[in-house]
Amino acid sequence: MKYSHQQSNNTVQKVIVPELAGRRRFILACFMLMMCVLIYRAIDLQVLNNSYLQKRGEAVHLRDIKLPAYRGKITDVGGHALAISAPVSSVWVNPQELELGTKKKEFAKLLGLKVSALDKKLKKVASRRFVYLRRHMDPQVTAMIDQLQLPGVYLQKEYRRYYPDGEVAAHLVGFTNIDDEGQEGLELAWDESLKGSAGAERVLRDGKRRMVKHVDNIRAPIPGQDIRLTIDRRLQYLAYRELKAAVAQQKATSGSLVLLNAETGQLLAVANQPAFNPNDRSKIKASHVRNRAFVDLFEPGSTMKPFTVAAGMESGVFDASTVIDTNPGYMRVGRSQVRDHRNYGEIDLATLLLKSSNVASAKIALGIPGEKLWGMLNSLGFGQSAGLGFPGEARGKLVGYEQWRPIETATLSFGYGLSTSALQLARAYSVIANEGVLEPISLVVDEAAAESVRVMSPTVANSVRNMMRGVVTKAGTAPRAKVYGYSVAGKTGTVKKAIAGGYAEDKYLGVFAGMAPASDPKLVMVVVIDEPKAGDYYGGLVAAPVFSRVMSGALRLMNIAPDNLDKATVFASLERGIQ
Repeated sequence: MKYSHQQSNNTVQKVIVPELAGRRRFILACFMLMMCVLIYRAIDLQVLNNSYLQKRGEAVHLRDIKLPAYRGKITDVGGHALAISAPVSSVWVNPQELELGTKKKEFAKLLGLKVSALDKKLKKVASRRFVYLRRHMDPQVTAMIDQLQLPGVYLQKEYRRYYPDGEVAAHLVGFTNIDDEGQEGLELAWDESLKGSAGAERVLRDGKRRMVKHVDNIRAPIPGQDIRLTIDRRLQYLAYRELKAAVAQQKATSGSLVLLNAETGQLLAVANQPAFNPNDRSKIKASHVRNRAFVDLFEPGSTMKPFTVAAGMESGVFDASTVIDTNPGYMRVGRSQVRDHRNYGEIDLATLLLKSSNVASAKIALGIPGEKLWGMLNSLGFGQSAGLGFPGEARGKLVGYEQWRPIETATLSFGYGLSTSALQLARAYSVIANEGVLEPISLVVDEAAAESVRVMSPTVANSVRNMMRGVVTKAGTAPRAKVYGYSVAGKTGTVKKAIAGGYAEDKYLGVFAGMAPASDPKLVMVVVIDEPKAGDYYGGLVAAPVFSRVMSGALRLMNIAPDNLDKATVFASLERGIQ
């Protein structure tokens, strides 16, 4: 800075050079410009862009939270719950924010963990921002965790599936995983309908990311659809109990039972052994989960003979009075031989079923065009899905008649060379029970179903059914299938199990298929006992008694009037009841 000095009256005066005044004005102008910019920016932030900035600020603390939907119930026909959902909470943490401090021990205890185990788990996920510590906890326990007010610890509302009847209906109902997604059975088949649609809400969190205020409901969760089954819980328990006892008694590998309404095709009970508890997934074995009644295939053996007889009668070649010569108890078909247990001589069709003659059955099949027998079996649903949409439901196998050799035609007549499930076999027997009409099988109430189809004439169906009544007498193969107070019609099957290269000599399948009351059937049942090892293996000895006990209870529970009451039966029934 330059100065000039003038001395007057001993006073020194400082004179500002014009150059310095210009600089001063420039600095002042810059300062004023900066002030204007700041004022404009303040107006811009507070007035012009207020809504934008407010949203940005809120975005830091506002969060959208998923609201789980209530999964629909599965109930029996009477409305009793077979699968329901209960509210629970899950605990998750953000390791980046986690501060446990002196509350670590208490926190670990509430989680059911040791402190060392908690530390080890947190160390493994230290770099993550989301990790579950425990799922599906009791809400009372999670409320105690919430009271600890731990930074980085969060609770998530969820639902847990619960199955009140445990093992009893497990193969039908199935189960969900921990995320409430269907994994097996109807839980899987109807997952889209059951799961509903999740909702969402907007909440305000504080600096420690704790929820302090509910702001808005974005969308409400939509509960899943309830599913009502045709299954009767009382009959289901009865079937489960008796089948479980029989499989244990016979030391069998497994067993299946199907009970259906003969007039409507509605399934009333489906049981399998071994079973599993869907409430304890830690002990579930994959081999126990399979719904064998729907999934497992087997050769039905002599339970096919009533359909062979029906095909022969429908063809017009045979009738109820036809006599078939089975001498000398065996017959040659090509290079093979078909045998009976003994020589039954000349027998009619009723005796064919009574004694379960392979020779007579083979002669019927070989005595009619192949398309007639195939047409009957195909119309009954063999080789086709029952259409329930159940996961893994088997179709079975029925080869076209054009490919049959004579020996294959013969063996097919008594149940070898085709495969079926217990469900398919029960459906086929319902045709004989329902005067020749095939009703579509159903498992869910009010579900759209196919139309009824006539498979055989009422005359043939009723005639075959009357012949089958003899099977349950002392002269037949299944007197143990008898039900006190009711007439029964049925057929046994004892099947050698197929193995590589042929059939096993020591592995059998015992089967009984029947209906009651035989005079006007209301119920049809199939019982399968796989590989019994306690000594007996004939269907009339291992499967028929199960049929008797379950059918007896079912007829009474459904208030179906007896059709075979006489003094001897009444006294026997009373005596049995006293015991």
